[in-house]
Amino acid sequence: MTDQELEIQHRDPSLYNEDLAPIKKRDRNWGWFEIFNVWSNDIQSLFGYTLAASLFISYGLNGWAVMAAIILAGIVVMWLVNLTGKPSVKYGIPFPVMIRASMGVRGANFPAMLRAIIGIFWYGVQTYFASTAMALLLTALFGDPGGQFLGMSLIGWLSFVIVWVFQIALFWQGIEKIKHFLNWAGPLVYVVMVALMIIVWFQAGSDLLPAVGTIFSGESEYQGSAIGAFLAITGTMIAYFAAVVINFGDFTRFVRSEREMKLGNLLGLPLNVAFFSFIALIITAGTLALFGETLTNPSDIIERVDSLPLTIIAAITFFAATVGINLVANFIPPAYDLANLFPSKISFRIGGLITAGVAFFVGALWVSVISQIGIAGFVNALGAIVAPFYGIIVVDYYLVKHQRLNIQDMFSSDPDGAYHYVKGWNKRALAAFGLAALFSISSVWVPALEALGGYAWLIGAALGGAFYFLLMHTQREPIAAHS
Repeated sequence: MTDQELEIQHRDPSLYNEDLAPIKKRDRNWGWFEIFNVWSNDIQSLFGYTLAASLFISYGLNGWAVMAAIILAGIVVMWLVNLTGKPSVKYGIPFPVMIRASMGVRGANFPAMLRAIIGIFWYGVQTYFASTAMALLLTALFGDPGGQFLGMSLIGWLSFVIVWVFQIALFWQGIEKIKHFLNWAGPLVYVVMVALMIIVWFQAGSDLLPAVGTIFSGESEYQGSAIGAFLAITGTMIAYFAAVVINFGDFTRFVRSEREMKLGNLLGLPLNVAFFSFIALIITAGTLALFGETLTNPSDIIERVDSLPLTIIAAITFFAATVGINLVANFIPPAYDLANLFPSKISFRIGGLITAGVAFFVGALWVSVISQIGIAGFVNALGAIVAPFYGIIVVDYYLVKHQRLNIQDMFSSDPDGAYHYVKGWNKRALAAFGLAALFSISSVWVPALEALGGYAWLIGAALGGAFYFLLMHTQREPIAAHS
């Protein structure tokens, strides 16, 4: 579309503000490198490493098989985000505006709110994980005075507050500053992770590489088949990326072309995940060989290695990577989603402050309460809730709307508008979500469906799309369109 076509002619204040408006093509300056760094920071965050490392010891599989399952998840996620990213490259709109096409101009507030809640949760959790890197740095420099409250030391609490304030300050500088932050944080973390891998490998000796295939075989209480374990690992890693997959348009609206988006996804997902999972495999196996136990938090590993220069450099880079992806994946989306609720009252910045305020308490309670339900279960549950919206968005854009949207009607409350449906709500889309979400969340929490837990996101997304297509097919809505 041309910049002239992206100019909104009739702006309903209850649906429009400058933050939600389409970004003109001349104003987009993201390329493949920026998209690559979105994924590299996501994967290399402390939470991402901890999740990947825990998968090596949770299912009793050959280490190489676990690595293959993680890479397969990267390939699947690349395919998924290419589908959701494409319309925002074309129209320059964020997720809460994009989903107006399927849910209705008012109904879009429902998925936006759910996505905001999930983003706020992730933001709080990642803030805690980033604070462990800061705590590592402060402890190395000044020592630990002791004392504990709600599972965190005094240094831990100080670190948590420092990270929380730092993220708000960086967010306040705008998307350009965040982009530059990501572009140096991602590559730098790789340097530190490779250095840590070499150190662990060297200390563990030449027997480490042959042993990684069998070293985890006795570590798990998992009772299912090897194939079931392989698929569960793949499903859990897909669920880890779930929130970003659904609202990937929040980032691709800044990208210059679809080709650059796809190249960034290729380099940032399958290829990046392959290298990262190899690093995680070697380091996790090395900690078992060296220390007699598997350490899944890089901060704990660096503490054991006992090298002050490495500790300082690693703490800074882990902190940077975790903060970077936290801002992009868990701060920006809720800020858009909250702005979508009341565009005339809540700006992008105000939405961000609300996100940070609520997330503070989530991060503060992570150790003592939230983490007790288990990382994999936490990831799967959050992913399952929003999974149906992925299917609804994709089916609506590609099969119902045939890749043509009326960008003007997305910001109009006119009863005759293409996306007004019934008082601004598409009841068929709401019904499709309800049916699919009931099943996908049940697969996580109902014991009888426990075997499906790792596939909750994929099941929910597929059912959401299938139900939506069937319900919309019964009575097609008239669509005014722009090519």
